[in-house]
Parts: sequence; C-alpha cells; structure tokens
Amino acid sequence: MASDTLKSTPGAGGGRTSTAGGLRRLLLDNGALTALIVLVIALSALSGDFLTTDNLLNIGVQAAVTAILAFGVTFVIVSAGIDLSVGSVAALSATVLAWSATSEGVPVVLAVLLAVATGIVCGLVNGFLISYGKLPPFIATLAMLSVARGLSLVISQGSPIAFPDSVSHLGDTLGGWLPVPVLVMIVMGLITAFVLGRTYIGRSMYAIGGNEEAARLSGLRVKRQKLAIYAFSGLFAAAAGIVLASRLSSAQPQAAQGYELDAIAAVVIGGASLAGGTGKASGTLIGALILAVLRNGLNLLSVSAFWQQVVIGVVIALAVLLDTVRRKAGATPAGSGGGNRGRQALTYVLAAVVAAAIVGATSLLHTGSSSSNQKIGLSLSTLNNPFFVQIRAGAEAEAKKKGVDLTVTDAQNDASQQANQLQNFTSEGLSSIIVNPVDSDAAGPSVRAANKAHIPVVGVDRGVNKADTAALVASDNVEGGQLGAKALADRLGGRGTIVILQGQAGTSASRERGAGFAEGLKAFPGIKVVAKQPADFDRTKGLDVMTNLLQAHPDINGVFAENDEMALGAIKALGSKAGKSVQVVGFDGTPDGLGAVKAGTLYASVAQQPTELGRIAVDNALRAADGEKVSKTVKVPVKVVTKENVAGFGG
Repeated sequence: MASDTLKSTPGAGGGRTSTAGGLRRLLLDNGALTALIVLVIALSALSGDFLTTDNLLNIGVQAAVTAILAFGVTFVIVSAGIDLSVGSVAALSATVLAWSATSEGVPVVLAVLLAVATGIVCGLVNGFLISYGKLPPFIATLAMLSVARGLSLVISQGSPIAFPDSVSHLGDTLGGWLPVPVLVMIVMGLITAFVLGRTYIGRSMYAIGGNEEAARLSGLRVKRQKLAIYAFSGLFAAAAGIVLASRLSSAQPQAAQGYELDAIAAVVIGGASLAGGTGKASGTLIGALILAVLRNGLNLLSVSAFWQQVVIGVVIALAVLLDTVRRKAGATPAGSGGGNRGRQALTYVLAAVVAAAIVGATSLLHTGSSSSNQKIGLSLSTLNNPFFVQIRAGAEAEAKKKGVDLTVTDAQNDASQQANQLQNFTSEGLSSIIVNPVDSDAAGPSVRAANKAHIPVVGVDRGVNKADTAALVASDNVEGGQLGAKALADRLGGRGTIVILQGQAGTSASRERGAGFAEGLKAFPGIKVVAKQPADFDRTKGLDVMTNLLQAHPDINGVFAENDEMALGAIKALGSKAGKSVQVVGFDGTPDGLGAVKAGTLYASVAQQPTELGRIAVDNALRAADGEKVSKTVKVPVKVVTKENVAGFGG
C-alpha cells in the first residue's frame, strides 16, 4: 500500500514533475540506447558522410562480428563468468574450416560443421576447467586464448588460407545492397533473446549469476549448466569467425586479436553487470553498435587512430559509471526478467522516431556544403613501426604540397579493421584510396568494393590480390631479402651459423622477405641457419626472442631480422658481440636502424626509402583520380646501406 501511495504522489504534485521524473527514469533505464542516439545525432551534425545508406550499412557490417561474439559472451557474463578466449576461438574455427575444405578436401558442409564443433569443444573445455577443475573463469579462458591461437597458427603454418567460395558468400550482399553479415547478426541476436527469455537454461543463467549458491541449493545442476553456457559462447565464437573470414575471403590465423575485449565491452555498455544476474540481447546489440558507430564516425572525422583508442576507453568507463548511477537510482536492471515488454518495445520505437527526426534536421546543415579540395584516404597496416610512420610522413608532405586533404588510418595489423576503414573510405566517395595491406588477400574484397564505386586504389609497399589497383608503389621485398642474404654471407666470408628473426606470422612482408632471403642463401652453402623464430616486427620481442636463442645457440656468427626493429632488439640482446663476433642485418632503413649502422652495431639494413614510397603513392593516387594513365607497377629501388655509404642515404 505504501508503495502505491508513493507511486501516485508525483502525479498529484503536477504533471510537469511527473514528466521530468518519467524522462529521467526513461534515460536511466535505457542508458545505452540514449548514448547511441546522442552519438548518431552528434556524428550526423559533424560529418555529412555519416548519414548515408552506404555508411549505415557499413556500420552494420562492422558491428556484426563484435555483436555475434558479444551475444555468446552475454550468456557467460549473465552467469557471473568471463570468457577471454572468444577471439582466438573464432580464428581457430575459421582456420579449421578453410584448412579442412581446401587442404584436406573435406566437403564444405562437413567443414562448416567441423568448424562449429571446434568452437563448441573449446567452450566445453572452458566449462569443464571452470566447473570441475575449479579454475577461475579468467584463468581458464586466458589459457584457452593462448591454446586456440597457437593451434590456429600451427594448422595454417602462420599463413592465411583461402576461404571456400561457397562460404565466402556470407560476406556478400543480398539483392546487391543488404549485407549478409547483418542478417547473421540479427538471427544470432534473436536466438540469444529467445534463449535468455524463453528457455530453462536462460533462466538458470540469471539464477546462477544472481546467487550461485542459492541456485545450487534450489536444485539447479550448476556445473552442467556452466558447461552448456560456455559451449554456447564457443558456438557463437565459431559463427563470428566464419562471418569474419567470409568478409576477408581468407582465414587469418591472427584474426580477431583483442576482439574478446570489444565483446565484453559491448555487453557491459549494453547494461549487463560483470557481477552477473543482468543482461539482455538488445542491450548487447546496442553496445556493439555504439562501438561500431564510434569507430566509423571517428574515421570519417579523421581522428587519429591513437586518440580513437582513448575515446573508446573513456566511453567504456562512462558506460560502467552510468550503470552504477542507474542502479543507485533504482532503475530497472537490464535483463533482470521483470518489466513490461510492450512498454520497452514502445520505448525503442519512440527513440527511433525521435532520432530520425533530429538527424533529419541536422543533415540539413550539410546540404550544399562540400570541400573544393580532392580527398584521399591512406590506410596503413600499422603506425606502431617507424617504417610506416615514414610512409605517412612522405604522403602527408606530398599531400600538403599538392593542396590535397589526406586522411590517414591505422589498421593496427588487423585485416578486419583495415577492411572497415576501406569501406568507410568508399562510402565517403573519396577521390582515390591508398592502401598498405595488412594481408594482400584480405584487402581484396574491400578494394573490389571501391572498384565498383569507381574509386581508383593505389597499393603501397604491398600489393592487393584479386582486385584492381591503379598502381602498386613498392620496393621488391623478395629482392630485398636476396640482397640481405648476400650482404650477410659476404660479411661472414661465406661460412658460419646464423639465426633468422621473422616478422608477424601471416603477413605478406614477412613471407616475401623470408622467401627472398632463403633464395639468396642458396648461393652460399657454407652458411647454416640454425633457428628461425617470429618476433612480430617488434623491438621488445626481438630482444626477448634473441635472448632465448642465444641460450641454445651461443656461438652463432650472424642474424638476419626481417625489419630494423627486431634487428635493434637483437643487438640489445647480443651486447658487445653485436658488430664484432656477430653480424646483424636488418630491413627497412629506419632512422634508428641507420643510426645503428653508423654506430657499427648493425652491419647493414636493406633500405626501402619509405618516405619516397609515401610521396610517390600520393602522386600516383592524384593522377589516377584525374583520369591520367599511371604505371601498374612503380618500383622504388632498395639499397643495402652499410657504414661505408650510410652518410649519403636520404631515406
């Protein structure tokens, strides 16, 4: 009775107070939806390219993989667990499908079932370790993250595997406009909503997350339920991996790195609590859309990739803070099982109508406004490497000289993220696009989309397979590897033992440089390679790997590193041996590498003149945009830089 009196009091006090209180409660109860609407409105006002049909479909496609992963993680978080392995399980499932269907000749239908089974088995192992092994979910799934990623690399031998054409259609569109990944996302979302809201296992998840001991005492078989919960997560991870590989037309062994964090963030942003007991499919979908809208909008606004990470981190923190405020204010917990479903549906409809009206009004701000300058997009595989930073510097200098607007994005060595960036460039209708592919095969579908939009594409440093590029501006990595082999062998007098530090597994640069070095070494049978280990083009990893190799091979005479960063790490590990008893050859000709050549610790670097690569790429992109004829291949000579000629090398 007292509660009834309290509920009626605001109305008695005046409609204005009731309306304000109702609006406040509506915003608190639907914090994620409110945030999404605000984001859409703000980005529509800031960018005239945001509110277009093509771009909105891009956002749906870019959200699909994260959303599917997040739906599976929702089951786990609702039950007060955590799953850090979903990104690696997705990559493993896709790799199993591609390997079994292509290398082993397994029928595609069976290969798909095998991939799905792989995801489920990984989930069951997680569930078993947690339920019966008594391992904390964080530790069990962290172990699976490493195991699944390692198995993916073992099966693929570190190289991408072409995806079967019949399955690659999952990355296509229906009717030429509706993306299949979006349809898969919707179907998986409906399945999630049904399981959570209409099934015994769904109710069990909420009970376990709310109070596991009480759930056990009430008769629930908690251990068995957890097996099923983590199996669901593995199943959804497998589905996400298949969709991701379909978009890229290849199974990438390094795909979906860090996606587990995006999936968890989407669930939390959507209103679920890491403490368990709350969460719903619609909230998770909204969380995934918020992340996709943020990344898309920040790309369109040419915000630095480094600042994008900062912004997304702040959004996640604010989402958790909003959840805390909402709970303190007594708002209805998301997915707690109560509430009026009809009223919730009406809320979503009203939100869509309001957003559409405001967005329509803000879009008038961009009517007739356009820049007179040509616009070019440059997607680099990473900016966490001095070589690619120099490419950007050369491109920016040339763009400034020519009065061109240049947008630079960082794919962070993630082929999927690069595909998203290229899609965004295409939807913006840029004059031309320059791409430095993370992987030549994976960039193909996105470049083909640009081809259909009649936007010329120029490759830089690495080519694009199965797509049309106006030009490829590159040094010859294979030739560079051969020159590196000759330089090291000549320095050693044609005899000795060496180790090789390889780049990131699966990247075309690592494959080509390694193949060239192996080919060049055939002319020197007295040189023996005693070890090869990947150090991911990273200086710190180069230091660690070289330190480990020295324990097993303390008497080596030489090191070939597939980039200068790893070579500099190797020099640090070698200490006083570098440049004296052990000769080191790197690749790229970065400023730090050339400094080590001057100091004598690095014998040589196969220099590619990255600044020149960037400059020539922009020049060719502009000429292609103007309809001028450009050469299909523009070779920038590589040069072995040693202490004798380093002073005359400009970079």
